Amino acid sequence: MVFDEIGNIVEWNLNSELITWIESIIYYSFLRRSIAVVSQRYLCILKQHRRRRRRRLLSRVIRLRKTDMEYKHKLVLAPMVRVGTLPLRLLAADYGADITYGEEIIDHKLIKCERRINEVIGTTDIVEKGTENVVFRTCHEESARVVFQMGTSDAVRALAAAQIVCKDVAAVDVNMGCPKSFSISGGMGAALLNKPELIHDILTTLKRNLNMPVTCKIRLLNASQDTVELARRIEKAGVSALAVHGRRVADRPRDPAKWSEIADVVAALSIPVIANGDVFEYEDIQRIQVATGATSVMIARGALWNASIFSPKGKVPWEQVKREYVRKSILWDNDVKSTKHTLKEMIMHFSCLELPEGKAVTKSETLGDLAQLYGEDNYYELVNANRGEYSKYVVNNYVKASDFLPHRNLELM
Repeated sequence: MVFDEIGNIVEWNLNSELITWIESIIYYSFLRRSIAVVSQRYLCILKQHRRRRRRRLLSRVIRLRKTDMEYKHKLVLAPMVRVGTLPLRLLAADYGADITYGEEIIDHKLIKCERRINEVIGTTDIVEKGTENVVFRTCHEESARVVFQMGTSDAVRALAAAQIVCKDVAAVDVNMGCPKSFSISGGMGAALLNKPELIHDILTTLKRNLNMPVTCKIRLLNASQDTVELARRIEKAGVSALAVHGRRVADRPRDPAKWSEIADVVAALSIPVIANGDVFEYEDIQRIQVATGATSVMIARGALWNASIFSPKGKVPWEQVKREYVRKSILWDNDVKSTKHTLKEMIMHFSCLELPEGKAVTKSETLGDLAQLYGEDNYYELVNANRGEYSKYVVNNYVKASDFLPHRNLELM
């Protein structure tokens, strides 16, 4: 180096080897950083590719399941208004239900909705535009067994409604047995039983345009032969199965189900018939199978009162079932009104709403209130504290949300 009078460097005398060495250090440092950046980006792309590949494979499996869904030798949770939401469906499946029906949803309402992915809790929601109300909620855990039931009186509208949910359910079912006045006045439910041409139009339209099983659920007509004739026409429409409730439109729940008339339908058809009516104990499943000849059985009130009816090990105490239901309602952020209604139905069967528990459920305004009532405060706090983390884990890895958080088999706190 050459310095001036005050000590400043005015000239560098670096030989060529030193210059080459410095340049090499700079070059390789830059190269190493570049490789690190490129490697990180490549890993991100690789992870995204693997995730997309898993989803494509999963969608193929689900499509195969939809077209090949089996209806023989199955235990089925019946569609029940206001209670057949995600928590009860999953609870019934935990205890042994093979197929779970959602509550009936009217096509008029469904066509006003849009499909949304709820990343917060890891579900697919069908949300009503404007009100933002969740009309139907499902998750990957039940995609191979959940049946969407709709109320309709028009083939074109039925198809439009079904196309909104068909990606997320295993099958679509048309309600042809609801005796409620609101359903019959709209030409839906049991009103369809006297309109075989319209039934054929609705079912064939759905069958032609949907890549999934299409089924329906009916009640008995006044004469057994009329029921058989209607069932035969429904079979010709191409449905995968037919559920038959063993009561007529005018019958009340206290009237005994007519299993012998279900047997007439079973004997006349080649497609699976699902027998429904008066199954309140696990032993009743075999009784109705023997009496009707049907291999599949649908359970409504018996499952509502105690979802463990599906378990061959026998029922668990209903107090435990209630707490498990509350847990699932918390986990899947179920509508508090729906949760309260279901709990009230359970309580009214075993107890009374005028007792302290019933009054406390009625006064509850949030899921947090219900959690406190049933001693699930810690679980409620844990779920809400980990909501974002476990939902990402569930979506990305296709596992059960209940496997990420404390499961029902853990000791209840």
